[in-house]
Amino acid sequence: MNRKLLLHPLLRTALAAVALPAFLGCAQDSQVTRETPATGESAPAPQAAAPQATPEEAKQFVEKVNADLKRLWTKQATAEWIKNTYITDDTERNAAYVNEEVLAYVNGAIKNASRFDGLQLDADTARMLHLLKVSQTLPAPADAQKRAELAATAAKLEGLYGKGKYCGKDGKGECRDLEVLSQLMAKSRNYDELLDAWQGWHSISRPMRPLYQNLVSISNAGAQDIGFNDLGTLWRSAYDMPPAEFEKEAQRLWGQVKPLYDELHCYVRARLAKQYGEAKVPAGKPIPAHLLGNMWAQEWNNIYPLVEPFPGQASLDVDSELKKQGYDPIRMVKLGEKFFTSMGLKPLPQTFFERSQFTKPRDREVVCHASAWDVTYENDLRIKMCIKPTEEDLITIHHELGHNYYYTYYYTLPVLYQAGANDGFHEAIGDALTLSITPAYLQQVGLLKSVPKNDKNLINLQLKDALEKVAFLPFGLLVDQWRWEVFSGRTQPADYNKAWWTLREKYQGVAAPVARSEEDFDPGAKYHVPANVPYTRYFLARILQFQFHKAMCEAAGFKGPLHECSIYGNKEAGKRLQAVLELGASKPWPDALQAMTGTRQIDATPLLDYFSPLRTWLQEQNKGQKCGW
Repeated sequence: MNRKLLLHPLLRTALAAVALPAFLGCAQDSQVTRETPATGESAPAPQAAAPQATPEEAKQFVEKVNADLKRLWTKQATAEWIKNTYITDDTERNAAYVNEEVLAYVNGAIKNASRFDGLQLDADTARMLHLLKVSQTLPAPADAQKRAELAATAAKLEGLYGKGKYCGKDGKGECRDLEVLSQLMAKSRNYDELLDAWQGWHSISRPMRPLYQNLVSISNAGAQDIGFNDLGTLWRSAYDMPPAEFEKEAQRLWGQVKPLYDELHCYVRARLAKQYGEAKVPAGKPIPAHLLGNMWAQEWNNIYPLVEPFPGQASLDVDSELKKQGYDPIRMVKLGEKFFTSMGLKPLPQTFFERSQFTKPRDREVVCHASAWDVTYENDLRIKMCIKPTEEDLITIHHELGHNYYYTYYYTLPVLYQAGANDGFHEAIGDALTLSITPAYLQQVGLLKSVPKNDKNLINLQLKDALEKVAFLPFGLLVDQWRWEVFSGRTQPADYNKAWWTLREKYQGVAAPVARSEEDFDPGAKYHVPANVPYTRYFLARILQFQFHKAMCEAAGFKGPLHECSIYGNKEAGKRLQAVLELGASKPWPDALQAMTGTRQIDATPLLDYFSPLRTWLQEQNKGQKCGW
């Protein structure tokens, strides 16, 4: 599935060009200069000369910052909600104004906080000062003109993406947005038609290139102003470990899962060669990026019919059943909510159903990319989606509600703690719940008829899951690998596109289907790049979800194979989940991981255990194949 994004104040993206207000799921034009926020907030000033700073002053400082940020982030989230659900030049400009205000405040607060460096502080004060320092995903320099330029640039980048359309090679054809083009990518099996759609969408990001280069330059200067080498170093500092150590940790986890990915890649490539011919999909070479059912080849579940191991087995077609039973968006969301309440968690507030965007309006442009929000940091929960009666959207609903349930259990904490233990946690909670959407669960809620339990059905189901969850892993890692190199200067602007495809071939074994040049800006065709949303969270989440799933299954007393477990209806699993949700970001993530799993290290072993039957089968299928690329 095209993983939807989640935005929160501390991780925020270009939406805010600062910290990420309470909306996760997705993440705007004006040349305005403001020295102080229009709201009247100003960063709390030191109360005395630096040498006289005291722990008590530090405590008072973070109390004021929490109060100010709650007001500012609420104002920001409100502007972002309006902009995302009603895209116009005016709403983009309004969001840019507000984002600029937040930038100014947070920059000042971070600099003032340095006064308390080296003091012996209580644990909460020390942690909130740290979270403040790493809160900005797009820091601006102190210079007001540069701050305004950054906010406007960020707004324009996301606007270009949200309004992107492909109107044919000559510009005179039917104009199709990403939603329409993605449907074609998912369903078509015509090589040339897929290629046209792929090239068309990737053409919308060409105008982003100079804007993105400017965004990198200004935000790097902002990161340096607050003590980081570059923006990538700041992002990696948010993981309760040194940035270099976090890079090694990401590579360690990739090393755990790469053998399974390589086996899946080998099998899928061989099946695609049968469909399109070995001349177009040669053995031992990367797979052309437009043939995997997804605009970015990040998840491959849409090509399941082409690679299905055992055709003719009991149907796993949930889409047709949703349509047959007349599921509308509200009913689908209610089914997702029921999953959480079945475990003893509280129902969503009525305002959630009154204020959310569930469908795509006919009268205006909106960002359909799914996201979850708490607009006021006071349980004002919402999701923003353009829901269709498909299994993919049903799973996405469960995922987004995972964000909402995180919000609803930590919204009483200080706003600096209103976040996941790390950003991967926020994504992993919802994903872990989707692992319980087993055939048995779908049968229980009436969306699958009886599914005979046999090895063929198991392999079919596991391959379908792996095409989404395992296929995504290298893409989840490489997006930020590319950005870290861009931010650090290791990749220069003249090589943006070349470096992008070098990493995609290295990690994914996927190649551009036609020659690309530096006139192209293919990274910009992926939402999270122009919206400046850190992406490693999704890689971590795809691994953490299996750890969480295993822990909740153990709490539920489940004894069978991990892939058969569903925690639907189990109150003990709900208690284990709630205990982690209530922590928010108040403790370092290893503490939260220990509360859920009993261990302090992220580990891909549960993922490998989950897919063990499939891996054995893939190894048998790949005998004699020329694997690798």
